[in-house]
Amino acid sequence: MIPLFVDCSHRRVVIFGGGEVAERKAAFFLPEAQVTVVSRSFRESFNELGVEKVTLDIENAYDDNLSEIISGAFLVVAALSDLDQNNRIGGLCKTRGILFNNADGEQGDVIIPSITKGEHYTIAISTGGKSPGMSRFIREKLDAVCPGIDAMIALQAELRESLKLSELSQPERSELLRRILQDKKIWTLACDDLEAAKKRVQEKYLK
Repeated sequence: MIPLFVDCSHRRVVIFGGGEVAERKAAFFLPEAQVTVVSRSFRESFNELGVEKVTLDIENAYDDNLSEIISGAFLVVAALSDLDQNNRIGGLCKTRGILFNNADGEQGDVIIPSITKGEHYTIAISTGGKSPGMSRFIREKLDAVCPGIDAMIALQAELRESLKLSELSQPERSELLRRILQDKKIWTLACDDLEAAKKRVQEKYLK
């Protein structure tokens, strides 16, 4: 599989299941996508998500019923407790060329990663479905070890623009930005006081 970031704005995502896993999947795609959740029953917390809910006994529904529901969907997610039903939905998606993610059962053609994000970045982590716990562990480690990512990105972006106006060549600018990224003191300052980090950069690297 190839990792991609996809714009889901105004795209329709259909999720089968009304439990905790389905709720997490729905929250993942909101507020960007148009999310429809299909289940016989729903957790009460679904009322706060603002998704379209379709009440249906999936096990007793005909394939034609399910095909009508997924028609026009960009992505379908199966998050039922019944693996056979998850796989059934996956088969319907495959014959119709619809992207499919299976929360439990035969692997679909889309894996929803564990993510960590800030204002300026998003990092997606996946173990190919082999160990969701490891994906979560890596995400938590990144959050703990690199709390200043947002601030450093803002600092680097500002420096890149200002350095373009300098007499430094492109390789020299890249090397300078790399050295700043490796400066632990700047990382520490950026976490608490971006202006202090900028001052250190000015004093140490730009004089």
